[in-house]
Amino acid sequence: MIRTLFLCLALLQISPTTKMQPVIDNERVKVWDVTGADPQPLDTVVVSMNGNVSWSPKGSTPKLDGRSAVINLKDHAVAPLENKSGYPLGFPRPGAKKLLENDRVIIWDYTWIPDVPTPMHFHDKDVVAVFLEDGDLKSTTPDGKSSVTEYKAPTIKFNARDRTHAETLVKGKQRAIITELK
Repeated sequence: MIRTLFLCLALLQISPTTKMQPVIDNERVKVWDVTGADPQPLDTVVVSMNGNVSWSPKGSTPKLDGRSAVINLKDHAVAPLENKSGYPLGFPRPGAKKLLENDRVIIWDYTWIPDVPTPMHFHDKDVVAVFLEDGDLKSTTPDGKSSVTEYKAPTIKFNARDRTHAETLVKGKQRAIITELK
């Protein structure tokens, strides 16, 4: 009887009892934090937690490099906003490396330098940022207001377009893979 009880408990622990939930789910993207992947119903960007990036077209199975953010791109494209801010676009920017560009996304690798603010810039596109380090970023708007956000690896964040700010690494280290949505 006790053996049967232990067997039942073991089977309950092995069988999935809850459905995996996305980290982000909005009109533009559905983002998963995973270690394995099935064929994807949408065009997909994969960002591994070691900074590797890959593209998988609809219907294919993405290749994962360990724990990864799987970004499913929904068919809800929006045109970039016209930049009326007077500031340069968020990307390209000094120190940013373009990793991939196609008709759906532009993907950047960026590492912040402690106490060195980025130039004030305008984001004309929505972005998904995968933060790969532990570090705090201060965001400052053109009117001088600022806020500090703590990021622990791996934080995955969706940022809506139409933002103007500068960023400064104020604690720790920080690197992110930033996917701009076209």
